[in-house]
Amino acid sequence: MVSVEDQLYGGTVATAPEPESVLLPGHDVPLGRYTTVRRLLPQRQLRMVGAWCFVDHFGPEDVSGRPGMQVAPHPHTGLQTVTWLVDGEIVHRDSVGSDQPIRPGQLNLMSSGHGIAHSEMSPAEHPPGMHGLQLWVALPEEERHGEPRFEHHAKLPVLQDGNATLTVLAGRFRSVESPASVHTPLVAVEMVVRGPGSHRLTLEPAFEYGVLTMSGAVDVGDATVTPGSLLYLAPGRLELTVEAPGEARVILLGGEPFEEDLVMWWNFVGRSHEEIVQAREDWMAGRRFGQVTSCSADPLTAPALPTVRLKARDRHGRTLG
Repeated sequence: MVSVEDQLYGGTVATAPEPESVLLPGHDVPLGRYTTVRRLLPQRQLRMVGAWCFVDHFGPEDVSGRPGMQVAPHPHTGLQTVTWLVDGEIVHRDSVGSDQPIRPGQLNLMSSGHGIAHSEMSPAEHPPGMHGLQLWVALPEEERHGEPRFEHHAKLPVLQDGNATLTVLAGRFRSVESPASVHTPLVAVEMVVRGPGSHRLTLEPAFEYGVLTMSGAVDVGDATVTPGSLLYLAPGRLELTVEAPGEARVILLGGEPFEEDLVMWWNFVGRSHEEIVQAREDWMAGRRFGQVTSCSADPLTAPALPTVRLKARDRHGRTLG
């Protein structure tokens, strides 16, 4: 008798081929005057993981006697920003009136809608260390023209898996769901491993995933993931085994592949060259984005647009049109 697997996969083996995985190195990028981040998304060969379209890992850094993070008011369109700290303190201020410190174990989520401005500043009296993530989520067409909003979540759902603690930052994982508002099927989980161990994570087979470490190293399949790299996992997996030789802080990002083609430039996520041009003009003219009145720093000046037309790209970075 020929098995279903044989019929589907050519009769040579009784299992499906392993979904694609690739380990991608990040690169350092200056953020503001005093901070350098490791940018893990977007990359030339991979623009997104689900709706996650931007991943910056900053620190761990000693900021004692230094200003820390100092990012003056700047605009956003078409996205959500997600900030997660494991050390330090940053104050978020925005043009809808938010003035919110974020500390380790807390989540800030800002939805730009059609336009918002915000600043991110370490307070004058801040802890000596700084370590965290900032991520962007692309908003789908039906949400990206809405009103801007801000959320602060001081507590998030936590699960235990042996010697590991899993915090659900966004979306649903196992039996719990984060209170953070999301608009496409996605997930973000932090796993803090306190010593050697093997951990099996249940996955959604329709999701693609990215695995990164903020500290320590883990083995996932044939890949060793260390800070500064991102392991991409294509859809089709039911579970994932993470082998930790010692202490590690692991981030799992996932989501259904985001099929809308994007134009990303500076702090804007749009769908066309014309949208980006208009957003830049509005920011420079003081329109649309409001003012961050609780921040005394001067707003950032938008860089000059490139001399060529900005083109939409799909999730793999392929230019369209």
